[in-house]
Amino acid sequence: MTCVTLPQRLLLALLFVGFCASIAAAADEKIDFATQIRPILSDRCFHCHGPDATSREADLRLDQQDSAHDYAIVPGDAESSEVYLRLIDHDPEVRMPPPESNRTVSKEEIELIRQWIKQGAEYEQHWAFQRIEKPPVPELADDDWSRNEIDKFVLAKLREEGVTPNNEAEPWRLLRRVSFDLNGLPPSLEELDAYQAEPTEANYQAHVEKLLASHHYGERLAAEWLDAARYSDTYGYQVDRDRYVWPWRDWVIRSLNANMPYDEFVTQQIAGDLLPDATKETILATTFCRLHPQKVEGGSIPEEFRVEYVADRSQTVATAFLGLTMECCRCHDHKYDPLSQREYYQMFAFFNSIDEAGLYSFFTPSVPTPTLLLTDDAQATRLKALDQKVTDLEAALAKLEMPPVGDQEVTVTLNEPIEKVDFEDAKVGGNKSVEGLHGKAVQLTGDDAINLKQGNFQRHQPFSVALWMHTPDVKDRAVIFHRSRAWTDAASRGYELLLEDGKLKWSLIHFWPGNAISIKATEEFPVGTWKQVVVTYDGSSRADGLKIYVDGELVETEVIRDKLTKQITGGGNDHITIGERFRDRGFTDGQVDQFAVYDHKLTAAEVGSLSGMTPTAEQLAEYQLERRHDSWTETAAKFAQARKERNAAYDKTSEIMVMQELESPRPTYLLARGNYDAPTDLVEPKTPEVLPPFEEDWSHDRLGLAKWIVDRDNPLTARVAVNRYWQLLMGEGLVRTPEDFGNQASPPTHPKLLDWLAADFMEHGWDVKRLLGQIVTSSTYRQSSEASAELIRRDPENKLLARSGKFRLSAEMVRDNALITSGLLVDEVGGPPAKPYEVSSSFKPVKHDSGKGLYRRSLYTFWQRTSPAPAMMTFDASKRDVCQLKRERTSSPLQALVLLNGPQYVEAAKMLAVRVLKDEKHATSDEDKVQTVFRLLTSRQANPQELELLAKLFAQQKSHFQEQTKAAQKLLAAGEAKVPGDLDPAEVAALTVVANTVMNFDGSVTRR
Repeated sequence: MTCVTLPQRLLLALLFVGFCASIAAAADEKIDFATQIRPILSDRCFHCHGPDATSREADLRLDQQDSAHDYAIVPGDAESSEVYLRLIDHDPEVRMPPPESNRTVSKEEIELIRQWIKQGAEYEQHWAFQRIEKPPVPELADDDWSRNEIDKFVLAKLREEGVTPNNEAEPWRLLRRVSFDLNGLPPSLEELDAYQAEPTEANYQAHVEKLLASHHYGERLAAEWLDAARYSDTYGYQVDRDRYVWPWRDWVIRSLNANMPYDEFVTQQIAGDLLPDATKETILATTFCRLHPQKVEGGSIPEEFRVEYVADRSQTVATAFLGLTMECCRCHDHKYDPLSQREYYQMFAFFNSIDEAGLYSFFTPSVPTPTLLLTDDAQATRLKALDQKVTDLEAALAKLEMPPVGDQEVTVTLNEPIEKVDFEDAKVGGNKSVEGLHGKAVQLTGDDAINLKQGNFQRHQPFSVALWMHTPDVKDRAVIFHRSRAWTDAASRGYELLLEDGKLKWSLIHFWPGNAISIKATEEFPVGTWKQVVVTYDGSSRADGLKIYVDGELVETEVIRDKLTKQITGGGNDHITIGERFRDRGFTDGQVDQFAVYDHKLTAAEVGSLSGMTPTAEQLAEYQLERRHDSWTETAAKFAQARKERNAAYDKTSEIMVMQELESPRPTYLLARGNYDAPTDLVEPKTPEVLPPFEEDWSHDRLGLAKWIVDRDNPLTARVAVNRYWQLLMGEGLVRTPEDFGNQASPPTHPKLLDWLAADFMEHGWDVKRLLGQIVTSSTYRQSSEASAELIRRDPENKLLARSGKFRLSAEMVRDNALITSGLLVDEVGGPPAKPYEVSSSFKPVKHDSGKGLYRRSLYTFWQRTSPAPAMMTFDASKRDVCQLKRERTSSPLQALVLLNGPQYVEAAKMLAVRVLKDEKHATSDEDKVQTVFRLLTSRQANPQELELLAKLFAQQKSHFQEQTKAAQKLLAAGEAKVPGDLDPAEVAALTVVANTVMNFDGSVTRR
């Protein structure tokens, strides 16, 4: 290493200052730490000298003033500051950042740091973490351009830079722009004609109000929110089964169309179930928190993926609402932001207390709990009536009494079991036949099953199982018998008798844990001795309808689960299996004998008789009542039928995943390196210290978190929201990293405008329609997107906002434009996902719909997480694996191929041709036909050169198809929509080619 003495380093410093004199800012120009210095330090220095203690070098923190001033910075004296000297040192072993880091600091940036140190090296809090204060609107002289406050801020910046704003866009272009931006659809020809004839301020304002009031508004904004919410109609991962979540998508559309205040929109999705006046709608909103991918693949560990779901929830809320990259501190402290790993798990704790499984069901379509039943008014009324009928019959049974037995001799006789196995002659498979208490018994291996022929009971049917069993040791977990499939299949739909922690556990399950009834003995089962065990179920769907008897005595139990609202059958394996279950622990070395199945609930007297016990008078009275009382028999039959009808109605009622807190919060631990099986310190729900404190009167749950997020003092929520809405309309946000408002964020191009909009948004009740109206009626928004070569050279990314943005339409808009102009669009709001042609060409093909499902708006397209519709992905639609607030924009040959050859687009071109040819007003000449096609797709008239080329193409193609009639027939056979028989096939085919060509034209797919 070359030794550099202090005088040499001072000389280097002086040389560097001289070199940069021509490019440095004026000496008296105040350097802004938040926007000019912090971004440099964050990007080049914080990785090794920032918040994360595990990666910190030399015990130096440059993200905190005290640490930096103590060690590396001498305020007012750059030439004595180690930070500055290391930046300019020529020795690669001394210079910072190290050359191998590839984090070079430019000479201009070094000069900024030098001046900042010279000015005192004052730190200030990161701009996004500072409280939102409403700045004064600039007062500008000679301003006849500004229409509202937005324009004042923009024009002030333009004047500072010596730039003039663009002229207003042409009327047709402005109307097309605002129609796509607010509704995702083009204006009609009638709307274009009306506005172009009279492009007044009043008419523009009226059109904006019409767009904001349209039901298409909610659909347009929902398309963006589905990306943020990682919405998908399938679970994801390899199996990627379908799931039922579209009612939440419809809730989003309803909420947006109703202009739900944004703070309520946030609160309901995070904690709608915890609101004091929670309704089905507010609970449905919390499906937002359950839209993450879910796992079911073989070998998956339930707890591992339950932890993943909680992590996804907390990260999505942090990104979507706060613009924080919380995922960066799951395994260690954040490298750049003042967010610690402990704070990550404190946020994690808010979402860690719902009653959920780590895996969904592979063998059944059970909806992962917790769930919400979705009923319309008619269904709710019917269910209420059926519930009342069951309640009334149950009360009638409870009133029936049997006269005391007295001295009357009563003999208890049992009905024959529907199946009985004594193992004398039965095949035991890989298990071992041994001597039992009553002759031959079976000793189980734990890996080999004994399958019965009976046992497929439904939850309205009472039943009982009796057996003798012997366990050689205390079992942590062992399956005695079950009717189900794999335990890992959400603990498997059906019923089961287990030994768990050495205790008998008797359960009926629809989906574990949230939709099941289960009881567990309070005492351990005796070891090393034969015991008779009887379990019964009364058909009530309640935990108190489950009983466990050992040697004829009712066992004391505790309730583990007590909510069963759906069927327990389904998924195959419709018989009882003894001793083993797929992917579970069997009854290893346990012995079983005299196994019997009854299709009714055994009374206590009947259970006692199996063990040779003498029944009590009370037990005999119960037996007499239930077996020999005619009124009981008659009422019980009606009761069973009523339960069957009620249960069938509930089984047919759809349910959706939602949030629901556990009665007692689940403990949350900091997980070492983020691993589910490496808990360390216990943590409580808490918000990051860098942000405003959590009020004492807020509950430490998701509702309290939601209140904290939408509180006026939270510096992030409103900024993140208005930035996202600005991006929605302008193509780029004022902050160009909408998902990251931390130290690595792109600095706001107009910080005062951002803060003014955020403050104004909150002051006016978080009114989204008002905010969007402000933006689209501003002069800033209405500018032409055309730009001079000089403006493009000076401001290539349009950060000054001296022109409107120009970018390709979204994947949804490209397809919807084709559908609406062709007349194919089915204008229906909400409903099940539609499966257009393109889903059949996915990596995992799905059969496409027939009829109107082919022509719904793209928002409703069936979204398969592992294999979304290829045509949509070609146009940069989000995959929706994770929260995404900004789509990439690409330009590729594949996009042209989709528009030229995609079945949806070829069919749309065909039906657009039909529409024009059937329109007497616009089909008077070939030029009129071509012009109408062009205008429908682009919203403007074709210029003479364009018109000449397209008319020539039309004539050539018409001649071609007149000669090649089969080619015309083949083209017109595309798609399900039929061409009317009264049209000339050659002309339709020729105009189809013209329409298909214009669909590929830049003007059709670009928003200007």
